[in-house]
Amino acid sequence: MRSHLLNDTTAEHYRRSVTEGVERVAAKLATTDRPFTGVTVDALAPRIDEIDLDQPLHDTTAVLDELEDVYLRDAIYFHHPRYLAHLNCPVVIPAVLGEAVLSAVNSSLDTWDQSAGGTLIERKLIDWTAGRIGLGPAADGVFTSGGTQSNLQALLLAREEAKTDDLAKLRIFASEVSHFSVKKSAKLLGLGQDAVVSIPVDHDKRMQTVALAHELERCHQDGLVPMAVVATAGTTDFGSIDPLPEIAELCEQFDAWMHVDAAYGCGLLASLKYRGRLTGIEHADSVTVDYHKSFFQPVSSSAVLVKDAATLRHATYHAEYLNPRRMVQERIPNQVDKSLQTTRRFDALKLWMTLRVMGADGIGQLFDEVCDLAQEGFELLAADPRYDVVVEPTLSTLVFRYVPATVTDPAEIDRANLYARKALFASGDAIVAGTKVAGRHYLKFTLLNPETQASDIAAVLDLIAGHAEQYLGESLDRAS
Repeated sequence: MRSHLLNDTTAEHYRRSVTEGVERVAAKLATTDRPFTGVTVDALAPRIDEIDLDQPLHDTTAVLDELEDVYLRDAIYFHHPRYLAHLNCPVVIPAVLGEAVLSAVNSSLDTWDQSAGGTLIERKLIDWTAGRIGLGPAADGVFTSGGTQSNLQALLLAREEAKTDDLAKLRIFASEVSHFSVKKSAKLLGLGQDAVVSIPVDHDKRMQTVALAHELERCHQDGLVPMAVVATAGTTDFGSIDPLPEIAELCEQFDAWMHVDAAYGCGLLASLKYRGRLTGIEHADSVTVDYHKSFFQPVSSSAVLVKDAATLRHATYHAEYLNPRRMVQERIPNQVDKSLQTTRRFDALKLWMTLRVMGADGIGQLFDEVCDLAQEGFELLAADPRYDVVVEPTLSTLVFRYVPATVTDPAEIDRANLYARKALFASGDAIVAGTKVAGRHYLKFTLLNPETQASDIAAVLDLIAGHAEQYLGESLDRAS
């Protein structure tokens, strides 16, 4: 069994095994003609259930053959131009190379004596990101598992910086279309269910600052404490960006922590055309970025940044066996001192490889392309009488609804849109997401693939309409 340990004596075995796996994936990518096979849970589950994990195959080729049957064949492939559903991006090759390197070396980024140069590379990337945001010379941060963890840590810091020990008095303000992790974080932080105050949005799905000002004033008058305002730079459903400069002014006026959830919109930090849409983010006390959304990185690759490095002390705990206090005086850099995690992958390497091969402008160009594509898609939808589109895109998301000419019952239209989405997924021809707007069912394109063309959008719109019309026709038949 020692022959499977990766070390100096098994380097050739490692090379052969990984090469065989890479060749399988490369062949799959080269021949994939749709994002999904349409396999059902009922069809796939028995194939996995029948595998006896106590009976190994003892052969890499045989295991890869099995993996083809239970995973690779039916995986959902985000690189396909008609995968238009969630915030999943195709990944760039330098980042995948970084993934291979970091997995094999297996550094743990909690302490210096487990990572050495990995620690310094992560810190360099944090400084680079903070510089792009404009947080100033005292900024710092740490890589995380994703936006949910980043938001949790930011709000933990905000809670600890709030000027009260009475958790019942703390309030968090976020727009009605902010990410669910804001409410989840409030619960995890021990705040009451009414701690998150939902602020209405305008026609463009941006937080209404007049309403925010009103709620902040009411909070003050009620003797409560405005712990934080969460501004979203790229909402999950609409890609909308809250008015950051106005929110920053209100946070300063009411002495509230300003957190910007830029998990989606962080791609604008590298944009050559649309960077101005993030104006005001530099005033934030903390920022969430998800490189695995709009920097074309493999999951996971995320970070939380703070304007004042001293605030990260609220996540610091010292253990004699890991990061004793004396290491601070000895200036030994331990990333665990500012992270909610202990053991942590060297995910920063993927972004490092990407920047060193492609450069920030290369990333920004790709993100600009999908933003431009979303505008093309909006124009297609706006000109198509079969569809109602909710809002012009700020980033690369389109929310729309099939509206038949002969059916006026909103509930029946809801069912037609739901059916169309499910039927499209079952066909495997394309994948789209869904959401609700004002209680009604809508469909959603999240465009993160520069290989997707306007012709793909047009073709998928035709497929959706075809499935919806089929449902409505069958519904009329049943009714008669």
